[in-house]
Amino acid sequence: MSIPHLSGKLIQVSSPSPHVLLVELARAPVNAFNKPFWVEYGKVFEKISREQDVRAVVLASSLPKVFSAGLDFSALSEFQTFDSDIGRRAVQTRDFILEFQHAVSAPERCPIPVIIAIHGVAYGLPIDILGACDEVDIGLASDIGTLARLPKLTGNQSLVHELAYTARPFSANEAEKMGLVSKVVEGGRDEVVKAALETAKVIAAKSPIAIVGTKRTLLHSRDHTVQENLEYVATWNAAMLHSTDVAESIKAAQAKKRVTYKPLGRSAKL
Repeated sequence: MSIPHLSGKLIQVSSPSPHVLLVELARAPVNAFNKPFWVEYGKVFEKISREQDVRAVVLASSLPKVFSAGLDFSALSEFQTFDSDIGRRAVQTRDFILEFQHAVSAPERCPIPVIIAIHGVAYGLPIDILGACDEVDIGLASDIGTLARLPKLTGNQSLVHELAYTARPFSANEAEKMGLVSKVVEGGRDEVVKAALETAKVIAAKSPIAIVGTKRTLLHSRDHTVQENLEYVATWNAAMLHSTDVAESIKAAQAKKRVTYKPLGRSAKL
């Protein structure tokens, strides 16, 4: 069952297991993103970020054969409402792009790990969406995140350049080979989502303090030097080491038992 206060008109959110949320894109026929869709997408993840006891999120499509066909080109019709003056039009266009970027980057700002389960058709924008998530199952420069994140996510700069310049389709196996996805799951939507939810259950069983700190430290590491990251995690753990989760985890490991961790709690803003 969907969770009403988290779901929207185009995105359904459910909880298939404790502490785990399944977020499903549901704009038939192909999950093409127009402005209402990406605005709702950003708001859903903002609301999830404030949930008290969510520890892992899986992002998927509710459509059986399509993850997303990318951008709905009707969204570009908004440009026709912008000012005729080129300077003002440029300012309004920049604001439009920044708003789009902010929405698509919502999973990255979310303190909870977000696993993206991609199946079927995934053109263009899904690569931007993938880059803002944490673990995956699979005429204009791209401006929503692909060119910013893809070179840092993969270990093959030459291939990244080839794909960026040619915009050719590539397979799940090639995505795995370049390091863009963590693994390839045989089958269709159901098998991919099942595998993602299994990973989410494993994450949800861990200390929420540890998981949040790990995500923040990994994101910081991506954009900073090793020494800067070491100082960052030292500052972070100066407080977090005093959490009761540490003592409870040690006791549980010694007794070979599972821990039931307290809800983390969320701030009012991402």
